[in-house]
Amino acid sequence: MSDSRRHFLKTGLALSMASGSAFLLGSGAVIGAEPAQYTDLKDLKSMSNRAQKIQPGERSARRTKLAQTMKFEGHAAVMIEPGSSLEYFTGVQWWISERLTAAIITAEGATMFITPSFEESRLRELLDMPATIITWEEDENPFALIASWLKKNNLHKQTLALDEAVRHFVAHRIQQASPKLAITSARNEINACRMIKSSTEIALMQLASDITITAYRTVFPLIDRGMTRADIIQLMYQTQVKLGADKPGGGAQIGKGSALPHGSKETEYVEDGAMVLMDFGCTVNGYCSDISRTFVYGEADKSQRQLWKHVHEGQAIAFNAAQPGTPAGTVDKKVRRFYEGLGYGPGYRLPGLSHRTGHGIGMDIHEPINFVSNEQTALQKGMCLSNEPGLYIPGRYGVRLEDCLYITDNGPRWFSTPPASIDEPIT
Repeated sequence: MSDSRRHFLKTGLALSMASGSAFLLGSGAVIGAEPAQYTDLKDLKSMSNRAQKIQPGERSARRTKLAQTMKFEGHAAVMIEPGSSLEYFTGVQWWISERLTAAIITAEGATMFITPSFEESRLRELLDMPATIITWEEDENPFALIASWLKKNNLHKQTLALDEAVRHFVAHRIQQASPKLAITSARNEINACRMIKSSTEIALMQLASDITITAYRTVFPLIDRGMTRADIIQLMYQTQVKLGADKPGGGAQIGKGSALPHGSKETEYVEDGAMVLMDFGCTVNGYCSDISRTFVYGEADKSQRQLWKHVHEGQAIAFNAAQPGTPAGTVDKKVRRFYEGLGYGPGYRLPGLSHRTGHGIGMDIHEPINFVSNEQTALQKGMCLSNEPGLYIPGRYGVRLEDCLYITDNGPRWFSTPPASIDEPIT
């Protein structure tokens, strides 16, 4: 490793994890960020001034759609605990605790929050919508208060649908307190809302993508012989935060570790001929990016070039197959059929593509639906998914290329443009 880069790692990277929290990973085809020419992260400028906020009117429209879908499903109300769905529908960023805070949204459009009494003032500060707030003291039973509210609103003999993130003990205690209540899953109505992204959501995901791509362009020239995956991760985290990301995330695998989609615990070092697989993203105003790049440090050999080319071809097949009206599983099947024709697999077996071709993405890094063979849901305008075929040869190395796309009336469009060749892996 060169002296300048060794000094950079020692002095610059210590600040990376203090700059922002990490999440776990996992507007057209032309991205807005220009290639970086930086040799030091101090010259980076934040791109966060381009970030838009989800406005109260958009969240109100989401709740209206949720209520309409509830009526279609025959459900009287939906319950949501803290997490991305609560933020999606109400704008409230909260945390999971043994002390229950949750929202119930009814098919008639009313919203009720329940929270500990000492949290009421904080919750009211966060609300930008009309809502009833029920509070409970430390020696009270919040589930009995929910049951009382349901009965008061003639909902206690109807169906309460639960967001899939609602914990089992919460569902159990509500059922105990309100035994005539039917409890079911809100998966259908939640997904019907969240799977289809608005133009504002897509713009935020585009910005997150631009930040991650700019980080790749910045960090790639800094990767040097002797670095570990931890060195690369710190560089990418710090760079994304400097560029305006709320939370950076992701990981890197080197050498044999690249044959494992989520890496190995073994420490491997960048060296001549080593395959380096980088899978990083970030969030901007709650919306995610997820981009993977694979390259060879130094000169790639013939087999490495061939594997990279096959992955690149699979990604193009997936993109072209992701047309509106097409079942999402068809995308995965076409890629897998192509790989099997080259001798990989069959199916999900190794050497080959051992994971799905892609996943939904939005406020969560992994959302419904997936590019996986058994997925029958048809692609629709506004859906956003990763396109990430990989090929893995156990004990040797693996290649994954990942760029996210969104569906338009005229077909898929990239959030980030895939690289053209293994010789220009970061473009």
